[in-house]
Amino acid sequence: MNERALKLHKDLRGKLEVRSRVKVDSMEALSLAYTPGVADVCRTIERKKELAYDYTNKWNYVAVVSDGTAVLGLGDIGPEAGLPVMEGKAVLFKEFANVDAFPLCIDVHTAEEIIFFVKALAPTFGGINLEDIASPKCFFIERELQRSLDIPVFHDDQHGAAIVAVAALRNALKVVGKKIEELKIATVGVGAAGGATIKMLLAAGARNIVAVDKNGILNRKDSRTLLNEFHSEIVREINPENLSGNLEDAVKGADLFIGTSVAGLLTPEMVRQMAPDPIVFALANPVPEIMPDLAKGAGAAIVATGRSDFPNQINNVLAFPGIFRGALDTRSREINEAMKLAATKALSSAVPEENLSSDYILPKPFEPGIARRVALAVAKASIESGCSRLSGNIDLDELIDRGLKRY
Repeated sequence: MNERALKLHKDLRGKLEVRSRVKVDSMEALSLAYTPGVADVCRTIERKKELAYDYTNKWNYVAVVSDGTAVLGLGDIGPEAGLPVMEGKAVLFKEFANVDAFPLCIDVHTAEEIIFFVKALAPTFGGINLEDIASPKCFFIERELQRSLDIPVFHDDQHGAAIVAVAALRNALKVVGKKIEELKIATVGVGAAGGATIKMLLAAGARNIVAVDKNGILNRKDSRTLLNEFHSEIVREINPENLSGNLEDAVKGADLFIGTSVAGLLTPEMVRQMAPDPIVFALANPVPEIMPDLAKGAGAAIVATGRSDFPNQINNVLAFPGIFRGALDTRSREINEAMKLAATKALSSAVPEENLSSDYILPKPFEPGIARRVALAVAKASIESGCSRLSGNIDLDELIDRGLKRY
């Protein structure tokens, strides 16, 4: 038991509160903030719904939606038990990027029910952050909501992890002197984070990815290796040699290992069978697929984990606050691949090349300006890719700084 964490949450009775930006301390102030003055604001928005971004906090609202079925490494613990995590997510949104996020833990669990719920509340929000929803239904939910809504829908368990991992890889490759298109990559765990990481690697230029899940290497010869519809889709884009077998077979000769699975799957002997100067991203939490000292002892040139007590932490907080800041400030209709790739480049460039080392391939979350850097890159990509509702000449620095401003 972490007694300090328990005490913090109990003493404060939760980590969030709602505060007003206006003082209601007189009859005049009451008449402006509420009735009768607010009626004119309502009529203005009724004539043009888009003006909700100008007259309400829709421009800065994100819904953090979870059904509690895949919370951290705890699994299906239900919406009430998932609420502390969603409150924490909202705190990080506010602290790192001044985004007002609301935890919405819901007691519905089918894909159709979750989709219905999110569609119904979408008019209030400028963006939707899906969180801790089990795979494979999370893929279908995100895809359907992206198709039907005109605001960004982002499943952070998928894309946040993928963006930070690819950013880390960009810098790791500079350290070891390899190119992404020449790598053999072995991954284990093809769920939310693992599947999105594979997609992001492909978008970044990777050509040879061998993915392993419960039934072995995903391949086109044996349908038993394909556990769901997403596996059937992704196998068409990976494993060019159509290899079969297990994790040991996949890792042999690989330049890069990425794990998003469970503790202890990767052994030192497997690391020794990898290519020279191998890179190991062991991202299972709280215990990685291999501990860093064991991986380094077996010859790994660079090791990253999801933990803060080792170098090279791959932490979603490096990505999602800035991504939403950039998407919200440009009134983006979605968060597309160009925006995600822009985020990876912004993160990797936050570490000057002269400072890169085997133990420093990513910025730390509290290094100044990380969210702003990511937000600027995402905002630019949103405008250039045609996702933004804004038009005309836009000063992106001013736009992002206004979004980051505390009232």
